[in-house]
Amino acid sequence: MDVLMLSRIQFAITAAFHFIFVPLTLGLSLLIAYMETKYVKTGDETYLKMTKFWGKLFLINFALGVVTGITLEFQFGMNWAEYSKYVGDIFGSPLAIEATVAFFLESSFLGLWIFGWNKVSKKTHAFAIWMVAIATNLSALWILIANGWMQQPVGYVINNNRAEMVDFMALLTNSYGWTKFFHTVFSGYVVAGFFVMGVSAYHLLRKNEVDFFKKSLKIGATFALVSTLLVAGSGSISAEEVAAVQPTKFAAMEGVWDTQRNAPYYLILLPDPEKERNAIEALGIPNMLSLLAFHKADAEIKGLKDFPKDLRPPVMPTFISFKLMAGMGFLFILIAILGVFVAFKEPTKYPLFLYLLLFSIPLPYIAGQLGWIVAEVGRQPWIVYGLLKTADAVSKGITVGQVWFSLIGFTLFYGFLGVVDVYLLAKYSKKGPDSDTSTLLNLTRTKEA
Repeated sequence: MDVLMLSRIQFAITAAFHFIFVPLTLGLSLLIAYMETKYVKTGDETYLKMTKFWGKLFLINFALGVVTGITLEFQFGMNWAEYSKYVGDIFGSPLAIEATVAFFLESSFLGLWIFGWNKVSKKTHAFAIWMVAIATNLSALWILIANGWMQQPVGYVINNNRAEMVDFMALLTNSYGWTKFFHTVFSGYVVAGFFVMGVSAYHLLRKNEVDFFKKSLKIGATFALVSTLLVAGSGSISAEEVAAVQPTKFAAMEGVWDTQRNAPYYLILLPDPEKERNAIEALGIPNMLSLLAFHKADAEIKGLKDFPKDLRPPVMPTFISFKLMAGMGFLFILIAILGVFVAFKEPTKYPLFLYLLLFSIPLPYIAGQLGWIVAEVGRQPWIVYGLLKTADAVSKGITVGQVWFSLIGFTLFYGFLGVVDVYLLAKYSKKGPDSDTSTLLNLTRTKEA
């Protein structure tokens, strides 16, 4: 393999691994803020206990997520120097804002939340975790605005063979970045909802702290249901954006080879990229694909054959990832609906469903990774769509041996962190809330306001 392919593999591994931690952080911070707010309002110490238990798991995930995110930015200089030279004036701005504003805000209030127990009032302490939750999601916004520009470059001019920003508001209001933001954060909320449901199910199956985990299950299931519906809605809007802005990606997602109006949506479809056709097309719904993409029955859907082969994305990875992600999304809605029903009944009477919740914990993580495959592989061969090809963005001054060395190093390091994360989350999840005040942070009860 050459430098280009190795660099792509390395970035894919590090980005995918980092995104294991991000979605849980996005959603769990909001749930913890809600739990602590309930404690402040009601004085019910069960909510205080919940805040500390789920807060501990949040902190484990957050700490490891920060470590894995640092190496991503280094790679822009190491492996993608030509990219950094070409678009650094634009791409660097939202990343700088994310680091100096959002992450600073997030880490500052997180420090107050960790060390402020018994030192600040209950309301101030709850305010701190709300600020952490807001800043965490704000951090995601700036990063996804940067990624959204790569998907749909706006507000720039080419000067001295570089892309230079001329309209910051165009970057800030880029529709692709915002649709990507909402779809991504809502999917993170699904991860958190299913995580809380799964851990709660584990303890309910063992009749451990039943009242505590019944309440947790109700909160997690309700949050999961709302989030799955939001993901479905934002996903539909996101697909419309892709159809309008990246027709090659949309054609690969849906297996469209020939440009056509009144395009049907096939419930059963299997592309054959070598022959540039679909090997299987069955159960077509007339006009549905045109309606989904452009809200017009006679809207034109561009086919892959309208584009040169070297400008088409890899069809099968894009198609399969999209279909699996979409199918899992509908499965999550069904599980969340049943989760709410069971949570507000007597969950211990439904052991089979509790086992389903427990083993469903990894599924939203997998769906999120599939979504990123669609977004990034489906954009190929462009690193900035229509502007800069991935092959032209890789560093010129590195060797195959150097990339192999860093790739192996990152893989081993991240593999170790993955083992640590799973071990710590499993360990403290299984322990339950009883040992919460004596481990990890030695949290104590907040003083009265």
